[in-house]
Amino acid sequence: MTSAEPVADGQGRLPDEVGLSLKEIAESNGLRQVGGRPRLGTYLAGLWGRRHFAWMLAKSQAYSQNQGSYLGQAWNILNPLINAAVYLTIFGYVLKTDRGIENYIAYLLIGIFFFQFITRAITLGSKAVVGNTGLVNSLQFPRALLPISTVLTELLTFLPATVVLLVLVPLSGEPFTWWWLALPGAIALMHVWGTGMAFLLARLVVEVRDVANLIPFIMRALMYFSGVFFSITTYAGSGLLGTALAYQPVAVYLQLARTCLMVEAEPSATLWLAALGWAVGTLVVGFLFFWRAEAKYGRG
Repeated sequence: MTSAEPVADGQGRLPDEVGLSLKEIAESNGLRQVGGRPRLGTYLAGLWGRRHFAWMLAKSQAYSQNQGSYLGQAWNILNPLINAAVYLTIFGYVLKTDRGIENYIAYLLIGIFFFQFITRAITLGSKAVVGNTGLVNSLQFPRALLPISTVLTELLTFLPATVVLLVLVPLSGEPFTWWWLALPGAIALMHVWGTGMAFLLARLVVEVRDVANLIPFIMRALMYFSGVFFSITTYAGSGLLGTALAYQPVAVYLQLARTCLMVEAEPSATLWLAALGWAVGTLVVGFLFFWRAEAKYGRG
């Protein structure tokens, strides 16, 4: 004699499902919302499992940059060089902002090259989701891969420019020191911080598109407050204002690179700790902020 099978009610629900909402019934049967937010551990595992996708996407985007121009990838090096030449003329020779700096050419070159990476990482990273709506709407994957791959793209295009920078700095009179070997660490910390900022801004731009229009103005202001072409200590002093300007993240990473490549910029444990703190803190906060809105991405 066999036991009787449970009988569904008029709406097709089994007895133990009566009184439950449609969402609860779906979840009890292993169904999940399309485009919903996975748990943090599951999300991180998904990111790690699709890390090769982020790498391939970054490589393809890096290769496609400037492909429509005659000089192609050379523009990744020419842009900071041209900017450095313009700023050297205006700020170095006309406005005399080289006060307090012994090797102004090296100081300016490092500032321009690194600030360009920061600008592009933040500007393009903020559009990582809205700029890939076709990909977001057609494929299911952790959306955090998009800011990650965008900033990684900028790192791949920045590395050849760094090689050129390592040639130009000695030509300006800087000797090689063992601190040059610390430069990859400075670049890595800057890249981590840039990824965190991309997470933060990518979600903000999804929710408020006007934020994308403000970012170029913010980056322009940061250029004038971060010591790209002048010494913060010389012009702002070592008081509260000078300290605040010197330890905001953009200024920290520019100065960190200079301590690696310039004799006059002495290495500082405090500066390295500040760079590490900004990198880790921004990455953690930015990632969690981005992940919490995972279900919103790709909904128009």
